[in-house]
Amino acid sequence: MVFRGGPVLTLDVKGRITVPARWRDMLMAAVNGQMVVAKNPDGCLALYPLPVWEQFEQNVLSLSTEDEAWRRFFIGSATEVEIDSASRVLLPPELRDWAGLEREVKFMGVGPHFELWDMARYEAREAEAIAKGRPEALRNLVIR
Repeated sequence: MVFRGGPVLTLDVKGRITVPARWRDMLMAAVNGQMVVAKNPDGCLALYPLPVWEQFEQNVLSLSTEDEAWRRFFIGSATEVEIDSASRVLLPPELRDWAGLEREVKFMGVGPHFELWDMARYEAREAEAIAKGRPEALRNLVIR
């Protein structure tokens, strides 16, 4: 499964976000709606289909003891969630607070998982990246 792009959605008052229809059916069929949400060090939340998370988790668990803080960061923040009958996922309040998610959320596919960004934080990060310029590795990848 590869996910790309995505809409800006509204977080409801209970902290639920609706999974976009274009991915919901695939996620229900492939993983029975089972997902894991965890902190992402870029300042957003990462939302993984359960099998993708399990592979990532195994990789994190295999890190050396010098990287214990990162194991704690990822695995310690991970919470299993499910897509409910109304196509929503409930995001834990402590993770919403950490990522600054209050109202407008960018629900973005970034390959094998999703990122959930506070819209203002995402726009600031994007502007920062653009201001730094493209890294050399990307300069030759531009589609013309």
